[in-house]
This record gives sequence, C-alpha cells and structure tokens, in this order.
Amino acid sequence: MAPIITLTTDFGTRDPFVGAMKGVILGIAPGARLVDLTHEVAPHDVVEGALALEAAVGFFPAGTIHLAVVDPGVGSARRPLAIHAGGQYCVGPDNGLFSFLLGVPGWTAVCLETPAYRLPRVSRTFHGRDVFAPAAAYVAQGIPLGSFGPPVTDPVLIPWPTARRQGDGLVGEVVHADRFGNLVTSVRAADLEALGPAEALVVEVEGKEVGSIVGCFADIPAGGAGALVGGSDRLEIAVREGSASASTRARRGSPVSVRKR
Repeated sequence: MAPIITLTTDFGTRDPFVGAMKGVILGIAPGARLVDLTHEVAPHDVVEGALALEAAVGFFPAGTIHLAVVDPGVGSARRPLAIHAGGQYCVGPDNGLFSFLLGVPGWTAVCLETPAYRLPRVSRTFHGRDVFAPAAAYVAQGIPLGSFGPPVTDPVLIPWPTARRQGDGLVGEVVHADRFGNLVTSVRAADLEALGPAEALVVEVEGKEVGSIVGCFADIPAGGAGALVGGSDRLEIAVREGSASASTRARRGSPVSVRKR
C-alpha cells in the first residue's frame, strides 16, 4: 500500500504554503498519498491543532505519517520532532502539538537534525516546507527514525484538559468551539458512563443549565439546546441548527458541569 501522509496546519488555503509542502513531499516520495486533515486551525493555536489531531489520527491505518505544523516558535530554539507512537508517526514542532499521543506508553521521538533529510537551504520562517515536509517524506520512504537525529526523551507537553468527579457529578471545561458553534468539552464518554443513565443527567455551562444529554442532534428540539457525545468521544453542547458558542458566549476554559437531575 502506498504510504499515507496527512497534513494539519494553521496556514489556511489562500497562500501557497500548503502547496509548497506537498511539492517537497512528492519530490521525495512521489507515490505518497496526501490527505488534508485541516488547514483551518486558528493561527498559532497549538491546543486546537492538538485536538484536531486527536480526533483524527486513530482512524488512519498503522504506519500513517501525520505532518502537523502549528508553529508560533518557528526559527527559535524549539526542537523539530519525529515521533512514533501507537503505530502512527507524527512530524512537527516540539511545542505540545502531539501531547495527546505522548500519554501512550512505548513512544519514541527524535530531533530532526540530519542535514541529508532536510532541504539544502532551510528558511528560519518556513520549517514546514524545509524541515518537516522532507522528514515526513523520508519516513514514508522507509528511513528509520534513528537516522534523523538524536533521541528526545523530554518532549514538550501541554496540560491536557480532563474532567474530574465532584460529588455525584463531573466538572470539566470547554476545549473548543467547532464551525457549527458546538462546544466541545473535556468530558469523555467514559466519564459519563460512571454517572449512570444519560437521560438522568443535566449539563451546565458557566453555571447555567443548557439541557439534557441526548443521542444525536435531531433529538434536540428545533432551536433548543442540549448535549451529546460527539464523534471525537467528547461531550458537546449544541443548539440545534444554531450556535451554542454564540448563545452561551462560552469559550475555551469556560466551566462545564454534569449532574444528576
């Protein structure tokens, strides 16, 4: 099977940045299959990029290479990484973008230092093209990670939001608002299961009740609010055919609680 390389960036599609990265990859690994996860991560938002990767990486075949560039520290002393964890490869900056994978035992990581696996001239402002794209392509060609540079045992980790028990309920927070205005939270499906039947639970954001937990968006009355477990296995707060983000004015970090009715 041809190697798969996914691309996740905050570059958008107006400028030629993503296209240039693809050109580099195809020049080294012409048989690679390139998959765009998203290029609409909010500029410089490492957490949003990490959440996008977390939601998608596990659905790709083993051996897929995930090239991710959300890199506000480009050109600084931050390290360029290649990681192997859970059967997947990730290539990108050492700024916490891959924190979701680094909680899995048995990962290995290296610093991308070997000149042979970079472009001959490396811009200090475009490591996506000159460092990360070549590395991803060479991984796709079968070059072992150890050839790229020395091992890294202390990659940067960002605090990964979770939920905690509080009495007979849960307390978490909003971690992301998607393009539909749904509020994605740090509460996982497994957290909810420990509380009992979903129909007996009520969800609050910023201390205000938003509704019950339902099975799908269509179960919420037209124009009404509710909560459900979304495709990323996280509790989401939604307004049917509307925006929970706009109606609640909640944002990343806003408190979310789940309690028994």
